[in-house]
Amino acid sequence: MTTSPAVSAAPAAVIADAAAYAEAVATASRAAAAYYATGESALDDDAYDRLARGIAAWEAAHPEEVAADSPTGKVAGGAAVGDVPHTVPMLSLDNVFSAEQLTAWTASLERRIGRTVAAWSVEPKLDGLAVAARYEDGRLTRLITRGDGTAGEDVSHAVGTVIGLPDALAEPVTLEIRGEVLMTQEQFEQANAARTAHGAAPFANPRNGAAGTLRARDRAYRVEMTFFGYGALALPGTAPGLAARLAELPHSAVMAEVVRLGVHTAATTEVAPRVVAAAEDVPARIEEIAAARPGLPFGIDGIVVKADPAADRAEAGSGSRAPRWAVAYKLPAVEKVTTLLGVEWNVGRTGVIAPRAVLEPVEIDGSTVTYATLHNPADITRRDLRIGDRVMVHKSGDIIPRVEAPVAHLRTGAERAVEFPSVCPQCGSGIDTSEQRWRCERGRDCRVVASVSYAAGRDQLDIEGLGTTRVVQLVDAGLVSDLADLFLLTREQLLTLDRMGGTSTDNLLAAIEGAKGRPLSRVFCALGVRGTGRSMSRRIARHFADMEHIRAADAEALQGVEGIGAEKARTVVAELAGLAPLIDRLVAAGVNMTEPGATPPAPPAADGTGGTDGGGPGEEAREPAAAGPLAGAAVVVTGAMTGALEKLSRNQMNELVERAGGRSSSSVSKRTTLLVAGEGAGSKREKAAQLGIRIVTPDEFAATVADFLPPAS
Repeated sequence: MTTSPAVSAAPAAVIADAAAYAEAVATASRAAAAYYATGESALDDDAYDRLARGIAAWEAAHPEEVAADSPTGKVAGGAAVGDVPHTVPMLSLDNVFSAEQLTAWTASLERRIGRTVAAWSVEPKLDGLAVAARYEDGRLTRLITRGDGTAGEDVSHAVGTVIGLPDALAEPVTLEIRGEVLMTQEQFEQANAARTAHGAAPFANPRNGAAGTLRARDRAYRVEMTFFGYGALALPGTAPGLAARLAELPHSAVMAEVVRLGVHTAATTEVAPRVVAAAEDVPARIEEIAAARPGLPFGIDGIVVKADPAADRAEAGSGSRAPRWAVAYKLPAVEKVTTLLGVEWNVGRTGVIAPRAVLEPVEIDGSTVTYATLHNPADITRRDLRIGDRVMVHKSGDIIPRVEAPVAHLRTGAERAVEFPSVCPQCGSGIDTSEQRWRCERGRDCRVVASVSYAAGRDQLDIEGLGTTRVVQLVDAGLVSDLADLFLLTREQLLTLDRMGGTSTDNLLAAIEGAKGRPLSRVFCALGVRGTGRSMSRRIARHFADMEHIRAADAEALQGVEGIGAEKARTVVAELAGLAPLIDRLVAAGVNMTEPGATPPAPPAADGTGGTDGGGPGEEAREPAAAGPLAGAAVVVTGAMTGALEKLSRNQMNELVERAGGRSSSSVSKRTTLLVAGEGAGSKREKAAQLGIRIVTPDEFAATVADFLPPAS
């Protein structure tokens, strides 16, 4: 293989002697038993994987001393039980943790069958519980867990709560569909809300929630889960023609049959199974799935690689624990258990009072995590968090770590309640608790320095010479109480401040005057409207063209902007209403309120059906594609820019892309159209090359968008 997926495995646990080995086996067995019985375990996935690999390494060195109850080589670690026999063993998968191990595995499989595998299926390894759904004459008759691989537990009582597993197939066929039952993030939140409302402890994470819920009976509340099919096989009574087809079809074709029968699979997701022609092509798809992981609404903990042709699978066969024709490429753990040491209450520049979890440091996905988001006070109450709790913490890629829930069964009784503030932690004023996100009653006035400094920043109004220290001076002197006051400052006022001579005063006044001419997108961003940032401010400005149209828009009109849903639209409307006096003062001060090159939306037609563009409902009708040399293109910029682009910040580059009609993005994917690769471009350039995406130099890009470049300073 020519590429290396960016995945690294945590080291295996080190087992020094026979006593440590015995303790490790006992610990792993207890953890597996707890997980498969109730969905609860004292170990997170990463800790269990490292322990299991340590046990396997010790046993490889001491084969004569392997314990009978060792989890090595057993389905479900030997802990699961069941009394419903499987017609065909329901095995686990072997794991690999690096590109080198994957290369060795594919080579070993091809040596075993004596030929090159003709095609490989690459699909997500869903983080849930494996089950077998039996259909007789098209009707769902039984749902069985994997158990120990030879027999599983009958959990048919849960059928009505599993979305994606129909009661009846599209055809009256008899067969077994195997797949994974899991909770999406939304279902997990709903489940914990229902559990805490009924006095039960919240689930620690979605996987444990699915495992516990699947086995639960006679609950006073309903918890939904989702099924993803990943295989199908014949059962006694299966029609001969169908049985033959299932045995002879490639795995990918079998899954197409499953979809045709009406069963839910990963086929419609961003990480849909895909067939590649050669082993050398597998890593590129692994990279794509791994890159999409942070944004998925459900959990994956790896990527499954399978030989697709039926003949290759049949010849490879299976061992006692796992098939030899499939392997799981494990991704770094994104969830770990650690201790909640405390909760800090921080006040943002808009006055929002946000709780932040202080954690016992833990390494997740290659970085040390000491803080995590808690969203709002209601979130703390809903999750029943207490200081001293062992908590499940989730982090993936650049996503801010979040606390999922306490691991309630590990509580000792020494935990204590989280104390909520009674007054604003920043200024001591009252707190508006009417919404889930608490806010200081003074709003932005509580953090004048922060809000003005943010507005003056390089990516907003870019007022050179107006750093935080200078803003503090202006606020302390009573010269500035909000953003608009900046544009009313006089030379005489500034000269009264310490370290403000004639030259520095003139320079600052010139910078403030220059800020009046910034495009609307910058001005809107400087306002710090909740729910928006640089990218969203650019979209809003391009969509409405001027501040007058933005302020006149209601929540429905705002939803015409890409990325704005109903809730965010209502927030923006409310924020703009509160900012109305400030915006009026900015207009009076001569601050620009238009977006260059943008055209205001057409007014609604007389019959209320929309503007004059003739579009129907949907985003295309609401927001016509921008004109320009990049119209319709999705552009990623990476590396250091040179030539005409050398002095542009990344935000300015994104603005340039969008002025030229394109859409800026920070990550390379199959939807990327163009990569601008400057000096030092690394993995993004490699990934773009693998995906066949057009790559240009800064000079080539500058020539393409020459008419849209900002004037040279």
